[in-house]
Amino acid sequence: MKKKLVATIMAATMGATLLAGCGSSSTASTTAATSAAAAATEAAATTEAAATTEAATDASSDTAAAGGDLITVGFAQVGHESDWRTASTNSVQSALSKENGFDLQFVDCDNDSAAQLEAVRNFIQQGVDYIVIDPIVSTGWDTVLGEAQDAGIPVIVIDRTIDDSDKYTAWVGSEFTNEGLASGAWLKAYAEAKGIDELNILEITGTTGSSAEIGRTKGFHQYVDDNGWNLIDSQTGDFTQDGGQSVMESYCKSYAGQFNVVICQNDNEAFGAEQAMEAAGVSFGVDKDVILISFDACSAGLTDVLAGKINADFQCNPLQGPDCADIIKKLEAGETVDQKKYMAEPWYVNEDIIPSISYMNNAGEDVTEDLVVVTQDIVDADY
Repeated sequence: MKKKLVATIMAATMGATLLAGCGSSSTASTTAATSAAAAATEAAATTEAAATTEAATDASSDTAAAGGDLITVGFAQVGHESDWRTASTNSVQSALSKENGFDLQFVDCDNDSAAQLEAVRNFIQQGVDYIVIDPIVSTGWDTVLGEAQDAGIPVIVIDRTIDDSDKYTAWVGSEFTNEGLASGAWLKAYAEAKGIDELNILEITGTTGSSAEIGRTKGFHQYVDDNGWNLIDSQTGDFTQDGGQSVMESYCKSYAGQFNVVICQNDNEAFGAEQAMEAAGVSFGVDKDVILISFDACSAGLTDVLAGKINADFQCNPLQGPDCADIIKKLEAGETVDQKKYMAEPWYVNEDIIPSISYMNNAGEDVTEDLVVVTQDIVDADY
């Protein structure tokens, strides 16, 4: 943006000099859900591809008008702790590529909040045109965002939220509290359908202080409190497989025979919990001793849902790259953009026994949402 302004001024100056000189049944319902999910997945992929292509075309046009300059973007990513994070990084890198008219400066902050703040400040000092942040934690941002604002650099926040400042241009991500509410609504309906009278729950949360952890915990705990479920323990696994395994190993020793639900706040934690329960001889999954719930719904997670290892998996869509490109395209054109955009996300299950769940979402709206029974086609189409 700033480069274009400089190019315009230079062009005007040169022009003046020249003038002076011279962005139904069980089977039937399963088939319908599968078809709907496949169609939704295909539509989402088509939409993403179209958005990427559109952003690339428009960005290329803008760049050509600016004499060939690329739009520089600094991207401060959380880290590389999960399959979800890898998909998120790949989505942004693909959408904001040189082929699409961008010069993307990428920093993997390795879950270090101080390193992330330093990366953003370095982007400001470099004078990039835009900054994209996936914030490790939701607070402590107001000062550095003020610095970006003073420098005239628009900031786009993806995935996790910033709760102590509004000095950013746009945010694209998930409604984490709704994910937690949906998991609670599903567990209540599932327990009733299976005739399970008592729920004794162990929880493995994500990185403490992250908006994903805060929202999923808030939503699920509302159901814990409202229904009098027994939450035995809750510890963080930091959204990693090693973290999930370590916490679950401790749980298996401390609470042997006392739990029948394990809820993990992402798939990688669930994979670690599976390893720990297998080693401890605890049976889990569909029609086993322990119900296993997860979030993210990456392809490996849905593979475990299909296999009956994970009972339900609540998707958190990581493909925000095309949205970033679209936002930048609109800003380059002088258009206004929405400050918030929520990603579309389905809820996945193994069994076709509950067609949908109903709950009051975080906006205070009564909603009914379909559950998608996982098939191999859905796994193959996933991220």
